[in-house]
Amino acid sequence: MNPDASRLWRAPRWALSVLLAGLGMLGPFSIDTYLPAFSGIAAALDATPVQMQQTLSAYLFGFALMNLFHGALSDCFGRRPVVLTGLAVFTAASVGCALSGSVGHLVFWRTVQGMSAGAGIVVSRAIIRDMFPPADAQRVMSQVTLFFGVAPAIAPMVGGFLFVHADWHSIFWFLTFVGTVLFVSNWKLLPETLHRSQAQPFHVGALMREYGRLCSSPKFMMLVLASGVPFNGMFLYVLATPVFLGEHLHFAPQQFFWFFLCTIGGIMVGAAFSGRLAGKMSPKRQIMRGFRIMTAVSLVNVVLNLSVPLSAWWALPLIGIFSFGWALMVPVVTLLVLDQAPERRGMASSLQACIGSAANGLVAGALVPLVMHSTIALAVTSAGLMMVGLVAWYGVRRSVAA
Repeated sequence: MNPDASRLWRAPRWALSVLLAGLGMLGPFSIDTYLPAFSGIAAALDATPVQMQQTLSAYLFGFALMNLFHGALSDCFGRRPVVLTGLAVFTAASVGCALSGSVGHLVFWRTVQGMSAGAGIVVSRAIIRDMFPPADAQRVMSQVTLFFGVAPAIAPMVGGFLFVHADWHSIFWFLTFVGTVLFVSNWKLLPETLHRSQAQPFHVGALMREYGRLCSSPKFMMLVLASGVPFNGMFLYVLATPVFLGEHLHFAPQQFFWFFLCTIGGIMVGAAFSGRLAGKMSPKRQIMRGFRIMTAVSLVNVVLNLSVPLSAWWALPLIGIFSFGWALMVPVVTLLVLDQAPERRGMASSLQACIGSAANGLVAGALVPLVMHSTIALAVTSAGLMMVGLVAWYGVRRSVAA
């Protein structure tokens, strides 16, 4: 923790949460906004469904790749320069997407978008731990998750509105506007939270050794898997929304927001509960409570998909409750991950985000195309991804304070 933290931010704590949530929401916002326009973009650029899926997987793999470096660079050069550079590149990439005349150009600029969007979410986690002790950090992490949930909830509504009333280019011009606003806001308000005594020298060899140490730590890797992989139990449905909502539930693009209201509503409520439990419930108990909720929902989801006709009345609330369980436990697990390397929290956050984003990219590029045309396959795959996280948590839970 920065010893000068009390002097760096004198405004209310919630205001810092809003600023950091703006950074954290940029990645998912860039995904959700253009999903309702998938078919329109494909028609305009003469792209196949596989090529359109590549615009999503390219973004996610670019996100994963650069996440490996954002936090480590912020440990060396400071949090603020990395955040501002990421926002500047994201804004430029959004302009490139808006001007794309072919699906190849769109894939390229989406990759650049992904590579830059991760700076905010990775560095914001390190900033929280720079500024607050554990219990307060959990509350702020929960507040960030809560505010962060608002953007993906409205993103598909904004994207659907822009697509219907303008065209698909306007979606990326809107993202350009968002990037510009965030850049100006952070330029004016974001303090440098890395204390000079905690800055690490920039040596490639030393960075690689530290990465090797973290990757060889069973506890670190299990905690990363426990926090990141279960998210894909819900994210699987987000990635499959054009098919899941359009073909299976017969939703029009303007109706996609119902799905996102359920998922993001679950995240927001779960994050709010997580913040309230900070300091009142042990980390182990809170994490177990989240996994129990996700396990129960996954089993119910599989059984209903096998036994009754699909209906939005039960399918969407179940995904929302799953999201609630994930948001209840993930702020706690994230702080446990960061505390595995207290002198290199930026690097720990980078590696966590990289592994989680790589899992997201694998799900987007490999699993979703295989299972999205069957609701039973979607339900079983979602449960399987949750089980990966549950097994990882059981592998490390004995070493976590009761």
